[in-house]
Amino acid sequence: MSAEATPRINAPYLSQFSHRTVRLLGKVRQLRGELATVDAGGDVVVHLNRDAHLQLNHAVEIIGKVQNDLSVRVMACSDLGPEGDIGESNVVSLSTRVLLGERC
Repeated sequence: MSAEATPRINAPYLSQFSHRTVRLLGKVRQLRGELATVDAGGDVVVHLNRDAHLQLNHAVEIIGKVQNDLSVRVMACSDLGPEGDIGESNVVSLSTRVLLGERC
């Protein structure tokens, strides 16, 4: 069984990962039924699954597939709580892009 690589990215890099599985770290800004808006260095619309139980203003890590419209369909997510630290996520995302860029 092979594991698919899931690079950690943020909103500005979604277009470079269309139809790929990625990780996003951000804060839940809005919940609307089966959709959420997550601030991950910019707003990202997230399509929730039945197992996703997000709370407003909580930090979350989302593993999902980037759609054509640059939204993300959730495969798995973790609630990091209201005090979740996402301050370094942009540094990690940038580091991921630099490493991937060197291999492309």
